[in-house]
Amino acid sequence: MPTSLVDLVRAELLQPADPRAAAMAGAIAARYPQAARAVLFYGSCLREANLDGLMLDFYLIVSDYPAAYGKSWLARANALIPPNVFPFEHQGLIAKYAVLSEADFARLNSVAADNVSVWARFAQPARLLWAADDLARQRAILAVAQAAPTLLSLARPMAEGGDEVLGLWRCGFTLTYAAELRAERKGRSLSIVDADPERYRQLGEAALVQGLPPSPADAPERWRALQRRGKWLSVVRLAKASFTYAGGIDYLAWKINRHAGTAITIKPWQRRWPLLGAVTLLPALFRSGAIR
Repeated sequence: MPTSLVDLVRAELLQPADPRAAAMAGAIAARYPQAARAVLFYGSCLREANLDGLMLDFYLIVSDYPAAYGKSWLARANALIPPNVFPFEHQGLIAKYAVLSEADFARLNSVAADNVSVWARFAQPARLLWAADDLARQRAILAVAQAAPTLLSLARPMAEGGDEVLGLWRCGFTLTYAAELRAERKGRSLSIVDADPERYRQLGEAALVQGLPPSPADAPERWRALQRRGKWLSVVRLAKASFTYAGGIDYLAWKINRHAGTAITIKPWQRRWPLLGAVTLLPALFRSGAIR
């Protein structure tokens, strides 16, 4: 009997990772003792043998935002423009972690998501390094198991190769990279699949056997909407991160420079008032055509 998509996702998520990354995941969860449900490790650092000097990426899944933050404004910010992002250091490693509720994590991995940021990442390899209990572990696995079907369903009407599995994946990642401000080099979206074609073939075939969610009838317009919203959200989230993340305005400028080919230098007043500073960076994006 073919292995189900959920079983494949579970096996991948529960594979061991670098012990230092696992220790960092536990330390992140310990900051939210009343709310932490799961911690996932994702991104390019998964493939690295030496984590020193790298920026690790985590998602912290919480029960809800009031439980995580109490009455702080951070709870409302996380609900209105998820996720909140914070820097973290542990045992000589540096990281950033994004915070989502269990409900938002499930929604943002599904076709109901109004942007690509979560399901585009969790259609790629990740590790579930910490869970509060068996129920939290199962909910995280089921949420991640939606990511691949979401990507493939939305890519299907746009792919020139029809249902050829790797072609669907490549098309999907190319479209998602156009729907965010990404600092990675051109062509990175295709190299994701080429780095491990057997992994994507297995997951893709399992998703097709399971049955994909219905593809949108107006797929080109849906992708245009995702691209417009995704790029705006990238800027808004980075501006929000300037309040939770040291050097957030500098990170925003770096992202814009990499994406738009600009040479923005942040002024002292923009660091002092980071939200206003972030707004002043928008003309560079309009001129570059990155946001329309």
